[in-house]
Amino acid sequence: MSWDQAFTAANAVALLSWIALIALPRWPALIALLRFGIVGLIAAAYTVIVALFFFRVEGGGYMTLAEVKRLFSSDAVIVAGWLHVIALDLFAGLWIAERLDRHGIGRLIQAPILVATFMFGPFGLLVAYLVGLMPGTRRLSA
Repeated sequence: MSWDQAFTAANAVALLSWIALIALPRWPALIALLRFGIVGLIAAAYTVIVALFFFRVEGGGYMTLAEVKRLFSSDAVIVAGWLHVIALDLFAGLWIAERLDRHGIGRLIQAPILVATFMFGPFGLLVAYLVGLMPGTRRLSA
């Protein structure tokens, strides 16, 4: 499988997972599949790619912008970085959905928040925090 194909496959898995989270009933088995199956699988793929390719990028690292640019000159590291993003965004989306459910916030309000989290990660999380702080809702605690 090429890195382009791996990237495309990861995107397809992420998109289907988000559609399931937003559109399907939140059965415990579905949540477990998404949290431990999908997020776990993506995290495992990320870990393998990082272990095999991260330290092969000469001059790559996180201490300077130039090191990060060098690091992300590798297709393998770009795919790993993307897996990092989609795993953590989906994990955040699951956390948001469960908390909003617990606080009685309807799915029509949740849907745009979850789409925002899918597309723009921290922005969706911020919106979820703000919705949880609105009058008539309880704080979104852990």
